[in-house]
Amino acid sequence: MRRRSRRVPALRSGFAGFRFPPEVITLAVRWYLRYGLSYRDVEELLAERGITVDHVSVYRWVQRFTPLLIDAARPCRHIPGDRWFVDETYVKVSGRWVYLYRTIDQFGQVIDVLMSERRDLTATHRFFTQALAHGRSPTEVTTDRAPAYPRVLDELLPAACHVTEQYANNAIEADHGRLKSRLPPMRGLKRLRSARVISAGHAFVQNPHRGHYELATDIDPRHRIPQAFTELVLAI
Repeated sequence: MRRRSRRVPALRSGFAGFRFPPEVITLAVRWYLRYGLSYRDVEELLAERGITVDHVSVYRWVQRFTPLLIDAARPCRHIPGDRWFVDETYVKVSGRWVYLYRTIDQFGQVIDVLMSERRDLTATHRFFTQALAHGRSPTEVTTDRAPAYPRVLDELLPAACHVTEQYANNAIEADHGRLKSRLPPMRGLKRLRSARVISAGHAFVQNPHRGHYELATDIDPRHRIPQAFTELVLAI
């Protein structure tokens, strides 16, 4: 009796079912994340190229494809350094201030971000647990003097040196400024879920530009992000 061979289904592209080609979709997502444009700004720029798309579609593309691009780039990401600078800043979402935890290493790689409605022990623990999943535990962590940090570090990183000296965290505070400078042109963040995607996307586009991914590393930094996005399209 002949045995039928089982056909392996082809992998379905994440762009399947969309009217516009991947190049247009990722161009819109890249512009929005990189330059802090509003969705209507992106709509207008695409129209100048003869591409008619509604700003609501641009919003949906950003929400859907930003996490996919981050996941596709993860295998290419450099291992974080062993010195981390951790801080939280404020951003306004739908008229309310929320906390954005961020950490970078000594090389300027953004390791992770976490948006939280509260600044407490639970949020701090969740942030460090998430950040430690990227592959290396730091030997030194610099934070402010918020009381949650020593308790979390004693539990998760008992061997790490905890630095709380004044001005020691200037690197991460300056990095906050790069994010905040892009938020006003975007005309505000309306939903917590979309704000989380956008804050992660901003962190993501910084890293290939700074050479922290094995993507387009032989390209001039001014052209590195477009080339990196072109490579990532093939993996989605």
